[in-house]
Amino acid sequence: MSLPTRHILVRGQVLHFLNDPGPTDDPGAWEFFDDGALWIADGRIRAAGPWPAICADLPPDVRHTAHLHDYQGKLILPGLVDTHLHYPQAGIMGSYGRQLLDWLNDYTFPAEARFAERAVAEKTAAFVVDRLLAHGTTTASVFATVHAHSVDAFFEAAETRQLRMLCGKVLMDRNCPAALQDTPARAREDSQALIERWHGKGRLGYTLTPRFAPTSSPAQLAVAGELLASRPDLHLQTHLAENRAEIAWVEHLFPEQPSYLGVYEHFGLVGPRTIFGHGIHLSKAERQRMAAAGAAVAFCPTSNAFLGSGAFDYAASTAAGLRVGLATDVGGGTGFSLIRTLAHAYEASQTHGTPLSALRGWYLATLGGARALYLDDHIGNFQPGREADFTVLDWTATPELAWRMDSTRNLAERLFALMILGDERCVEATHVMGEKCTSSDKKTTVS
Repeated sequence: MSLPTRHILVRGQVLHFLNDPGPTDDPGAWEFFDDGALWIADGRIRAAGPWPAICADLPPDVRHTAHLHDYQGKLILPGLVDTHLHYPQAGIMGSYGRQLLDWLNDYTFPAEARFAERAVAEKTAAFVVDRLLAHGTTTASVFATVHAHSVDAFFEAAETRQLRMLCGKVLMDRNCPAALQDTPARAREDSQALIERWHGKGRLGYTLTPRFAPTSSPAQLAVAGELLASRPDLHLQTHLAENRAEIAWVEHLFPEQPSYLGVYEHFGLVGPRTIFGHGIHLSKAERQRMAAAGAAVAFCPTSNAFLGSGAFDYAASTAAGLRVGLATDVGGGTGFSLIRTLAHAYEASQTHGTPLSALRGWYLATLGGARALYLDDHIGNFQPGREADFTVLDWTATPELAWRMDSTRNLAERLFALMILGDERCVEATHVMGEKCTSSDKKTTVS
C-alpha cells in the first residue's frame, strides 16, 4: 500500500534563476514573486509562482491538508551550492597563512593525517554538514582525505540528512607525508569500492579526487583517467592554476606536457562533470579548451585572497563559455558562508574591472553552482520536478542591513546589499526536500 503524498506549501518572496543573467542582467533569466509560493509534493517542486495563483490551483484536499511554512517578508532561494570544499580542513580555518605550498605542509597535511582515526572523520563530518546547513548550503563538492573511511564518514552524515552531496577519497602517491600516501593500485581499489558503496545511493554521487598534479604520479593520474572513462556518470575534482609557484612545480614535474592544464588533458581528466578548484592563472585559449570539453571551475575568492594566490577572472571565464560555481574552499577559505563569499567574489571581480552584479552573484551561488556540478537536473531552481532544497534569508537580520534596506529603491539594490552586508545571521531556515532542517518550526495550515 503506497503512502499518501505529503504536500508542503511555502509562502514568501521567491527568487530563482532560469539562466545566467549575464553581464547585462537579462530580465528573462530570473523570476521573482514578491508574494510567492512553492508547492512541494513528496520533496519535489510541483509549482512555483504568485501565492494567489498557486492557491487557486490547489485541489481542495491539498489545500486543507498541506503543511504551510509562512515566511512572508523573507527571501526564499534555492539551496546554496558550494562547489569546492575540504571538509577535513574545518579545524584549521583561521590558521596563519603564507602561500599555498606552505599552507599544505604546515597545516593541511598534519590535519588530514589525524583522519587515520575514523572517529575524527565521523565527528568532523557531522560538524561540517550541520554547519553547511546552518549557512544555507544544501549541496557541496567535497574533498575527503586519502583514508577511504573519511569518505564513508562524510556520506553517512549526508545520507542521514538526505542531502545531495558529492565526495571522494583524495588520491596522493608522492610529494606528501608517508602517512598520507597511497599507490596507484590502492587508489584504484579504494575508489572502486567506494563507488560501489556510495555512487547513486540516495542523493549521493562519487567524485574521483586526485588532489592536484604534483601529488599524483603519472601512473596514478592514469588510474584516475581510466576510472573516469569506465564510468562516465562519475564526477572528478582537483586543483588547477591556483598559485604561480605551484604552476612552476608542475612544469618541473611534467616537462613533457605543454602546460598544467595539458597534464590533465593528457590523462583524460578534462570533460563534463570535471571541476577544477581556482583556475586563476589561465590563458584565454585554456579557458576555451576547458569550456569546449564541458569542464568547470570553482571560484574560491576568500581562499584566493587569504593565501595571496590572485583574483579569478569570472567575467573572462564565463565569456569563454566556462561553467563556474562559487566555493568556500574551507579551510583555505575563511568560513562556510557562501553569502560572505559572494562579497569577496564581487571584490575579486572589481580587480578585473568587471564588477559582479547582485543578480549574477545569486545565480552563481545557486543555479550556477548546480550547472558547474552537472546537478541542475535535480537542484538549482524551482522548476517543476526539481528537488525542493531551499534557504530562507532575512533581509534585515542585522541593524546594518535593516538600516540599508530602508534606503534601497528596487530588488537589485536589496539583493546587492544582502550580498555585501549579509552573512549566516541572515539564514532564517534551511529546507531539504521540502522539510525544515534548521531553526524552530511553527506548524500551521493554509487559511
